[in-house]
Amino acid sequence: MGLRQEKIQSLFQREITDIVQFSIKDPKLGFVTISEVQVTNDLSYAKVYVSFLGKEERNEAGLKVLNNAKGYIRSELAKRVKVYKVPELKFVLDKSLENAKRIEDIIKKINS
Repeated sequence: MGLRQEKIQSLFQREITDIVQFSIKDPKLGFVTISEVQVTNDLSYAKVYVSFLGKEERNEAGLKVLNNAKGYIRSELAKRVKVYKVPELKFVLDKSLENAKRIEDIIKKINS
């Protein structure tokens, strides 16, 4: 991955976070964290990894809200970021924290 692509991903992450936090007023969304954005080389698609604070049920409700608002988020992103093409957004639940916790629990169990 090139430096330009990394900068674009970082910029998209920052702007999407701002849009989600301050422009989407749905109570079902709850507290959401945009943990990573991965953009294809041609800027056609972007996977937006998200995690939600709270119970498991909030994850599905939050993802539904984000997927329903992805057209709005994309249009806001186009207004804020000057790139030749704003990618199609796909919101994905980030399970890295859950996986890290599970691995940590396994290591603790092995050590005791």
